[in-house]
Formats: sequence, C-alpha cells, structure tokens
Amino acid sequence: MYERIRNMREDRDMTQKQLANYLQIHQITYSHYELGRLNIPIPMMDKLASLYQTSIDYLVGRTNCKEPYPLSDKKQ
Repeated sequence: MYERIRNMREDRDMTQKQLANYLQIHQITYSHYELGRLNIPIPMMDKLASLYQTSIDYLVGRTNCKEPYPLSDKKQ
C-alpha cells in the first residue's frame, strides 16, 4: 500500500512537501505515511483518492483497477 501511494505521488511529479501541503499536514507526517510508520487516516485516504482520481481500494491494494467507482445518485 505505501509503495503504491509513493508511486502515485511520483507519477504526478509531486514532492512529499507539495503533497503534505495539499493534505494540510507536515511533510514529516506524510513521509511517515509513505514509510508505513503511521497509519493513514481515512479522511487523508479520501483526499488522496480524489487527487489521484482513483479509489481508496486501489490505494490500499484491494484492487488493481485504477478507475474510481462511480458516484452514487442517492442523497445521504
């Protein structure tokens, strides 16, 4: 999972600092996410999935399909 998240960042030519700014966290915190030293909170995973236009399932390795799921028409 952590390697996939790092690869997605690198594929976008983003630095850890740029991504940390996007997530509104410190760069060292983001670095710990990529190294697997800290668990990534769900709200952060949601932001990453939105940025990369994929699903959380792809980010965590539950699927190899990069395409995001279609949004539900239901109001919650």
